[in-house]
Amino acid sequence: MAQQEEVFKKLVSHCKEYGFVFPSSEIYDGLGAVYDYGQNGVELKNNIKKYWWDSMTLLNDNVVGIDSAIFMHPTIWKASGHVDAFNDPLIDNKDSKKRYRADVLIEEQLAKYDDKIDKEVEKAAKKFGNTFDEQKFRETNPRVLENEAKKAELHTRFATALNDNNLEELRQIIVDYEIVCPISGTRNWTEVRQFNLMFATEMGSTADGALKIYLRPETAQGIFVNFLNVQKSGRMKIPFGIAQIGKAFRNEIVARQFIFRMREFEQMEMQFFVRPGEELQWFEKWKQTRIQWHKALGLGDKKYRFHDHDKLAHYANAATDIEFEMPFGFKEVEGIHSRTDFDLSSHEKFSGKKIQYFDPELNKSYTPYVIETSIGVDRMFLSVLAASYCEEELEGGDTRVVLKLPPALAPVKLAILPLVKKDGLPEKALEIMNNLKFEFHCQYDEKDSIGKRYRRQDAIGTPYCITIDHDSLTDNQVTIRHRDTMQQERVPIADLETIVREKVNMKNLLKIKN
Repeated sequence: MAQQEEVFKKLVSHCKEYGFVFPSSEIYDGLGAVYDYGQNGVELKNNIKKYWWDSMTLLNDNVVGIDSAIFMHPTIWKASGHVDAFNDPLIDNKDSKKRYRADVLIEEQLAKYDDKIDKEVEKAAKKFGNTFDEQKFRETNPRVLENEAKKAELHTRFATALNDNNLEELRQIIVDYEIVCPISGTRNWTEVRQFNLMFATEMGSTADGALKIYLRPETAQGIFVNFLNVQKSGRMKIPFGIAQIGKAFRNEIVARQFIFRMREFEQMEMQFFVRPGEELQWFEKWKQTRIQWHKALGLGDKKYRFHDHDKLAHYANAATDIEFEMPFGFKEVEGIHSRTDFDLSSHEKFSGKKIQYFDPELNKSYTPYVIETSIGVDRMFLSVLAASYCEEELEGGDTRVVLKLPPALAPVKLAILPLVKKDGLPEKALEIMNNLKFEFHCQYDEKDSIGKRYRRQDAIGTPYCITIDHDSLTDNQVTIRHRDTMQQERVPIADLETIVREKVNMKNLLKIKN
């Protein structure tokens, strides 16, 4: 675990050094849990969003997109339940004066049991080698079974407290399991209390009577209030979906782990409208569709798992998370929820407008049920970076840091490097770049040795580098270097566009996903 934490620190430092993520307002000492995306970060982020958007709107002829406003009528958040129920259970440590989410403290305690079990498995695997039967070991080893039992007991108690909204019991769990403050190391806790996460502001002149509004805590409600607009203008038939990418804002008191939990973040959400009674079938279908989308990136199938919710939201009758193995453990990157007809029915009630769908096949009107897929762009960004970050030892004792990003997501697709800054090589290199820049994001670099330039491109995840040498002026060929293998080969300049496109085309990911 300590080694993983060290890797995470290196990753955070790498993000700043190579233009992926910067602390926001850094010259003014920063702003807590707010970050800016640098020149390489914004390219990677945009590529992630394109992969999601195209997978939704191109591969599904019954999914369309919208872009709703951040400012929305305040009654929307009353109807959605956010005004009354959008809370986190918080607890303070009296010695460190630090505030924590009570549920997160308990979840971390649960994760400790998993760590203990994994360590037992690792020790046994080393001891027994190829003859090791992991499944049998997990089913029979006394220490593994003891930790499984402790975990199950805590999980049952925790789930009951969450579902009963029992704040006293949450605190008692923290006390009984002797959970300490990470800063002070003490168990001097306050009571648990609820804290609403929405940012409030005012719209209009104070003299005229300003309207209290909220920065949206999710993008989904913009889809729900536009349901009829999209359905009628697009002549959409059930089942169909509406997709949206946009900013959301939550006043996270316990914001941490870099960009994993922020106050300003971006979501990619799709609400899929179905007939009542068919929602759980579609819930299962979208679960499998979404996990396939993640696995198509090739980051490692074992890094993903489903985690069913212990406590269902007030609007849901089924919910699961897709979790990814971050350097700090398995964490949610996407949620799939069966939201029933809560949202449309509630907006119909609060607005006084009829929000129903007339089904010509059934010859009746009804309020559709909804399956939601909601993914955090920033968390997805972090998962891709974390899985791609590698430190490699090379022959001769040299080392390199390389981001083995999925080529379609890489910020720069091709680096163009003249061997020297003279003899017409820069001119030839720029000629090649000017031909390819309409197709790919290219980067030109002529500073330092060719080895140092390769290392810089490795560090930002560039799949290909080409070197223009003196022979290139006569034979119209260049040396192309592959990022992951570092192998080099001589190829015609005329073939470059085809070679690079075959590797970096987003279509490759979409075909795997489909």
